[in-house]
Parts: sequence; C-alpha cells; structure tokens
Amino acid sequence: MHVSPGDLETRIASALRQRGIGGAEGIAWAGTWLESCGYPGVKLLTEALADAVRSVDLKRDALGIDLQNVSCVFLAPAIMADVAANGRAFLRNVRHGLYLLPFTVRDNIGVGCPVDPAFAVGGPRVKNPYTEKLEFAATNGLEVDEQLLLSIYPST
Repeated sequence: MHVSPGDLETRIASALRQRGIGGAEGIAWAGTWLESCGYPGVKLLTEALADAVRSVDLKRDALGIDLQNVSCVFLAPAIMADVAANGRAFLRNVRHGLYLLPFTVRDNIGVGCPVDPAFAVGGPRVKNPYTEKLEFAATNGLEVDEQLLLSIYPST
C-alpha cells in the first residue's frame, strides 16, 4: 500500500496505543523513519511485538550495557537517555539494534554497526546520509506491506 510518512506514523502509533504500549509515538516515529530510509521498520516492529519481554533495567558494567536480547524497538529512548547522561556505551545482546539509528541521527551522535550483536553508541556524528532519503519519502510516499502493517493492530 502507498502511504505518506505522516500517515504511516499515525497508523503505527494508533496500533501501539490500542495495544497499551508505552512510548507509542517514539516507536512509530522511529519505524516510519526507518521505512523512509529503506529499512524494514514495520517488519522489525512486528517481530518485537511478538516478544514477551519488552523492558530491562539498563545497568552499566565493566563491559557496557547488557540488553539481554530485549528489542531496541522498546529500549531505544532509554538507551539514548543513558548515553546522554553517561557517555558512550558498548551494547551487548542487542535485538533490533537498527531501531537506535533514527535516534542517533536525530541527536547527531555516532553509532557502531547495528548488525553486530555488540556495538557502541556515542561520540559525534560527522555526516547525515539519510537526509535525501527522508526528503524523497516525504515527497513521494512509501510502499508498505499492508498485511504486515495490519498485523501490528491488536486482534479483535
């Protein structure tokens, strides 16, 4: 289905609010940002919604922060707040680390490779390669799998 980024964000936020998920607006924004940049934001979100555990106490140890395979769909804002307060963080046992990317770009900080199960967040960002992609999506809209999008709504 063809949707504008704004419409996609609204639909995702609505579905998450119907599910009673906190931080729906931030998750919807990040998922839409990812879709706008050519990443599978909605697909990752559907995977995360199937997870039973959606939070973890972020504690730093000698190796960094162990995310215990809890999805960054739900943890990204807390991770970013920790990095803002305490500086660069090495993350372990990362699930859906790509959901950190929109936040790091927005906040203009660097991020290591989110494909790697352990990566660092923090430090200055030296360029933003996403501007053109976001502008293109705003002008031309997005193609999103309708069934995938509908799957994030709660069952009735």
